[in-house]
Amino acid sequence: MYSNQSRVVITGMGINTPIGDNLDTFYGNLIEGKSAISKWSWIDQPGVYSKVGGDLSQYDWKVKLAGLRERLSQPMGKSLNKLVKKAPFSTRISAMVAADAWLDAGLDKEESFDSTRRSVLVGGHNLNERYLTQNFITFREDDPDYIDSMAALLMLDTDHAGTVSELLGWQGAAYTMGGACASANMALRAAIDEIRHHDHDAVMCVGSVLDFSAMGVHAMALMGAITIESFNETPAKASRPYDLNREGFVPSHGAGALVLERLDHALERGAHIYAEVLGCTATADGSHLPSPSTDGQARTIARLLRRAEVRPEEVDFVCAHATSTPLGDKSEINAIKTAFGDHAHKLKINAPKSMLGHTCWSAPVVETVAAMMQMKHNKLHPSINVDNLDPEIDLDICANESQDFEINTILKNSFGFGGLNCCSLYRRFDPSSV
Repeated sequence: MYSNQSRVVITGMGINTPIGDNLDTFYGNLIEGKSAISKWSWIDQPGVYSKVGGDLSQYDWKVKLAGLRERLSQPMGKSLNKLVKKAPFSTRISAMVAADAWLDAGLDKEESFDSTRRSVLVGGHNLNERYLTQNFITFREDDPDYIDSMAALLMLDTDHAGTVSELLGWQGAAYTMGGACASANMALRAAIDEIRHHDHDAVMCVGSVLDFSAMGVHAMALMGAITIESFNETPAKASRPYDLNREGFVPSHGAGALVLERLDHALERGAHIYAEVLGCTATADGSHLPSPSTDGQARTIARLLRRAEVRPEEVDFVCAHATSTPLGDKSEINAIKTAFGDHAHKLKINAPKSMLGHTCWSAPVVETVAAMMQMKHNKLHPSINVDNLDPEIDLDICANESQDFEINTILKNSFGFGGLNCCSLYRRFDPSSV
């Protein structure tokens, strides 16, 4: 059992997806079963197989910026405006979603703090992919001198961490963590370590938008990982975890941010606590291929429960990875059954990606925000588009309908290409445990 100086809690959240750029709208649309998937508006190469996704490319970020500036102090509002004005799309969203989480945590009300004991961690890699390829096309086809003069800096993933740390004025550790679709959970795992072992009071953990390039989504199509055949005219139906007719995941834009704090620090400043972070465990399958491993996933879950000293029967809700791939969904369900035994049939499980699509590197944080909102409201969102349930999926996956349910302990799964597994565990905060 950790002391209050080592216990970690979530005190703030921010979100930006095609179905909501604030917590209440995001949660409300999830409960209503609203899909974030539409036809891509930014792909202009007709030969690209990928036609649908969760598209934020037309997002009116200036409206969001204006709303944030009204809530921020004048100096911080000016800093945000300066930072996002010329930033690439993904970096801009990172800064704004971090500002949202900072406000949600009530950190704007602090009169003083030690900036060197606050850290910024970003989950993701190759984040500004489209920005980089656009500059390369300009370099190759127009004139090398016409590329963005700041490209040497702005194409780097570290620019996300630098931008957020400058915005917040935080001067502790700032870095990025890459782990494919497990990236944001890898960042959360490092955030726990920064608090428990590296003298930080608080960490801003950002899951940044993967700004796909046309080449990137086409490569995923050639690999056979994403949907390209059946749902181009009905994009809202494209992401369908657990349905017999699923044919691949749907790539999507989306970002989220979590403020993690040492429990005693949060209590001292009277912060609202969403949940306690019990642990986060990572393993690898020992394979570079994008093939899911039931054994590896089950091993990760079991190791997490053991290290967090949580019995399987204490977990009541699994916020699933559930990408809508034929093999991946079955692998995860079988891993849950292996790790939980008979208790698996008592679990509630749902698939945020059925509505959000796969936000890739940011998915663990984006979906943790969804899980925290469900815990707050004691209501689970549906897994939509389950028109013909795969007979091999025999657990309660909240098919097509929201459910009233009091959540106490949450398992959040994330499994990345190359056998990179990272799962996190959360519990409803009990004030009497202090």
